[in-house]
Amino acid sequence: MTPQHRPRKQVHLAAHFPGVNNTTVWTDPESGSQIDFSSFRHLARTAERGRFDFFFLAEGLRLRERKGHIHDLDVVGRPESLTVLAALAAVTDHLGLAATVNTTFNEPYELARRFATLDHLSGGRAAWNVVTSSDAFTGENFRRGGYLDHADRYTRAAEFVQLARALWDSWPPAEPPRTLTHTGPQFDITARSTLPRPPQGHPVVIQAGDSDEGREFAARHADIIFSRHSTPEAGRAFHADVRRRLRKYGRGPDDLKIMPAAGFVLGDTDADAEERAVAIRHQQVGPQTAIALLENVWGRDLSGYDPDGPLPDIDPVPDSDVVRGWAHSGDRFGIASRWRAVAEEKKLSIRELAVELTARQAFVGSPATVAAAIDEAVRTDVADGFILVPHLTPGGLDDFVDRVVPLLQERGVFRTEYQGPTLRHHLGLPAPRPLPDEEVTA
Repeated sequence: MTPQHRPRKQVHLAAHFPGVNNTTVWTDPESGSQIDFSSFRHLARTAERGRFDFFFLAEGLRLRERKGHIHDLDVVGRPESLTVLAALAAVTDHLGLAATVNTTFNEPYELARRFATLDHLSGGRAAWNVVTSSDAFTGENFRRGGYLDHADRYTRAAEFVQLARALWDSWPPAEPPRTLTHTGPQFDITARSTLPRPPQGHPVVIQAGDSDEGREFAARHADIIFSRHSTPEAGRAFHADVRRRLRKYGRGPDDLKIMPAAGFVLGDTDADAEERAVAIRHQQVGPQTAIALLENVWGRDLSGYDPDGPLPDIDPVPDSDVVRGWAHSGDRFGIASRWRAVAEEKKLSIRELAVELTARQAFVGSPATVAAAIDEAVRTDVADGFILVPHLTPGGLDDFVDRVVPLLQERGVFRTEYQGPTLRHHLGLPAPRPLPDEEVTA
């Protein structure tokens, strides 16, 4: 088939409900509740009106703290995701429903049952974003505490997902349920499912992570990767790398969708949108947030520093709990050194550096410019689509659905109607292959 006759690559879109990060502009007069059901309902219905693939919720198992006090970004609280999605299943008809749930502080039998329940209640629209944690601070909320070594988090996650899939497969259609027996490094169970196989076979599995072990985990287990890349070049390199890894697990290139998080700012003109974007970024990263970001790396109380002044000239403290619940990766001294180099090269203050460091990929411009940029990114394999993160809740997606989606539809790269009942239909994913018989014993 010649390039000019090849079908246009279709764009996949999802909507992230912002409320567990510094994306939301809390001070905007249009910013609504983060916990009222009306907010979740409005954003989900807007996403469904826009024919999006799914609605995505993050997870917060413990409120972040700064010097023993709840951080400003968490004072609204964090509802439990699967409860919210079960309620949304009753007020939506087609939209996929994705929850982030941790494999460290849950058990396979219970979680497989909860996702199977959501898949049955929604008619095949459930998705699970698999995340890991070795965070002892979060673990204090749980019986086992921070028992899990960092090196074991993906070992547990892989065994956890394998068990969940086996449980979903253990009650085939028109057959009695089978008993699942499993003995492994993390789990030793004998279980019988209380539900028949879910409508999708397996709820869609999403993985968020960019490390080498995260990429390998996704290539073997995931249907979607929720990634974060700030440049097209980085996105294409990630896309190609993960696609290469699929082959070793007998998977094809269409078996996994790569969907980075992305912000967006619309304006009547590109210049108008650019001006709005600068203002929004500075609203998202206030002075206290900027200082807290540095404290997380420096491990020191930096409240005496001016957010609009230079970075601290003191060294980090290796082990500290000044800020708790915010993950940081790598060596504190190395991170601080790199941040100083960036700030010095670009003449950035603490707050300006924080604005730059926390920026995610964003589409900024008129509706026509944004539609063209999304189409180009998908066409050139930067990604297969995007999980859009609005800066306002609950109405932040309205403008995109009203002004950008019709242009994508005119280009022939986005659906005008849903073509199937399940989330796997929306994403064009194959039916899951049941695990080998030896994984499930009668």
